[in-house]
Amino acid sequence: MKYIAEIDIMPHKELLDPAGKTVLNNLKNLDISGVADIRMGKHVTMTLEADSESEAADKVEKACKNLLANLIMEKYEFSIQEME
Repeated sequence: MKYIAEIDIMPHKELLDPAGKTVLNNLKNLDISGVADIRMGKHVTMTLEADSESEAADKVEKACKNLLANLIMEKYEFSIQEME
């Protein structure tokens, strides 16, 4: 079966987010005010084959832990759906 995984990777809240701070500081150049904070992360869409949803989740988990996310600085969460 084919599955699609939507993965969000974000920096830990305890860490500084230089990209988010840069965007926040430059919003004033666009006359946008009232924004308190911005956190920047990554969104990954993965299409994969697996015999079950749990096998697909195991594959995504392994990819996140070993390649996609730096667990010292980032956290991740994902959802998986079977493709029709």
